[in-house]
Amino acid sequence: MCIVYRAEVRIELKAGVADPKGANTKKALELLGFRGLKGVKTVHAFSIDLDAANDGEAKAQVDDMCKRLLVNPVIHAPRVTISKA
Repeated sequence: MCIVYRAEVRIELKAGVADPKGANTKKALELLGFRGLKGVKTVHAFSIDLDAANDGEAKAQVDDMCKRLLVNPVIHAPRVTISKA
């Protein structure tokens, strides 16, 4: 029996990797008058609904998706959360 799971995948840049989009957004916010900004980082997020027998199988499938398509392991640090949809 399959259960529908929802995977939330949050992909951030690893520490030390330049984030020009985040830096430019921080500058623009400061030009608009926002103060006290310590940093702005870009994040990519995916919400994936999938059928799986259990949460372990769902996590394994999403981990494989990350390895094969969603994440560049040299610069990205993914965080995967699995829950029942």
